[in-house]
Amino acid sequence: MLWIPIDRSLDIPLIRQIHQHIRERILSGHLKSGDKLPSTRELSAELKVSRNIVIEAYDQLAAEGFINSRTGAGTYVASGTFLEQYRNASPFRLSGEDEKNNTAHNIIDFRSGIPALDLFPRKIWARLSSAIWNDTPPYTFGYDIPEGRMELRRALSLYLLKTRGVECHPDQIVITSGATQAMALVSKLLLSPGETVMMEDPITQDIQAIFESTGAQLYPIPVDKDGMMTSMLPLELSPRLVYVTPSHQFPLGGTLPIQRRIQLIHYSRKRNCYIIEDDYDSEFRYDGPPVSSLQGVEPARVLYIGSFSKILSPALRMGYLILPSQLIEEGRRLKWFSDLHTPSIDQLVLAYFIQEGYLEKHIAKMKKIYKSRRDILIQCLESSFSNKVEILGHSTGLHLIAEFEEMPFSEEMLGKIEQFGVKVYSVQEHAIEKGKNLNQLILGYGHLNNEEIEEGVARLKQALSIHHS
Repeated sequence: MLWIPIDRSLDIPLIRQIHQHIRERILSGHLKSGDKLPSTRELSAELKVSRNIVIEAYDQLAAEGFINSRTGAGTYVASGTFLEQYRNASPFRLSGEDEKNNTAHNIIDFRSGIPALDLFPRKIWARLSSAIWNDTPPYTFGYDIPEGRMELRRALSLYLLKTRGVECHPDQIVITSGATQAMALVSKLLLSPGETVMMEDPITQDIQAIFESTGAQLYPIPVDKDGMMTSMLPLELSPRLVYVTPSHQFPLGGTLPIQRRIQLIHYSRKRNCYIIEDDYDSEFRYDGPPVSSLQGVEPARVLYIGSFSKILSPALRMGYLILPSQLIEEGRRLKWFSDLHTPSIDQLVLAYFIQEGYLEKHIAKMKKIYKSRRDILIQCLESSFSNKVEILGHSTGLHLIAEFEEMPFSEEMLGKIEQFGVKVYSVQEHAIEKGKNLNQLILGYGHLNNEEIEEGVARLKQALSIHHS
């Protein structure tokens, strides 16, 4: 019998669950061309679902070409349905299973980059949204311009000048669906196969993948406690781009000092290349106000990228790209090809949220909460591991680095730690050159309350104690 895991607690219809599981097995080769499937009556009895549900799932698979029905002979897997890439693919998961499994198994997840989702300013956002839906003129619901609503671009230019020293006209701003789309636009705008991108190392895997997808060559520049080691930028190469996170390096957390910023600017001028400044969660700086942007010093060569995923919520999918004037026209064209425009109503809500001062108030509120959570995490780590752990990169953002003495965190080790009900992440997975960050963990705390942080560190201590015993 064909075993299919049915989960009635998910929002996904049973028809879709059956369809997806069978489809996955055919693509991966677990069900081969010519294999006979159970009858709809047999499968419905086995799964304890209505036969009509199985019939509809089979009909969908037949419509997509995965299966053939032979009158009087049954239903069989069609030929030409095996996809080689699926053989080693990770097991199929229905949407929402990861979050559900973590909750069901009481796993405390120290994933980085997640804000306190339960503290999203719902009431203010709902009120602004309601006002816009009720009062905005009809043309707002039509197609919009690719670079985004002027209301939001104007509000952003004023806000960024005030808080980050960014020098830009609203016309230089392109509103994007998060920082990821902004990065993808930059890669299409400036990169061709074989060109070189200088990057901090380590740096998030997602950014590496975006640039590599263009055929560009990644050239790693080591990072220390002050960010990119700009003295190691090679003079013999002429890169197209240099990618940096100067306000808060991910993952190690350093802030690039002015001396290195100037050195980077001189390098870009001599090599005639652009700089991408990814302003990664720099609003939450706990030892003073956010540092000024690199873009404000060299606006002609710096492409500035920001997002509201960490400040407000990843679900908004709202970010922005600030382009030097010579790249505006082509940047807008590529945005149009990408998705025409970012949702207009959401842009208007965010514009008024910024204009009315709610964004700055929210950041001020969350800084206090995140600082408290950071302090508790540091206290727990130091009391649990004393002089065997060093805390790095904790002045800004929603995560810190815990560097353990003589403790390499392999994938096997991380899996064993998770068996104790706590999920942690190695810096090593984001390294371009492997082997230098084996003993460092990324611990995100923005989405965890005080009790979860304390319990999570206690479980980590238990896991590491058993490993050493």
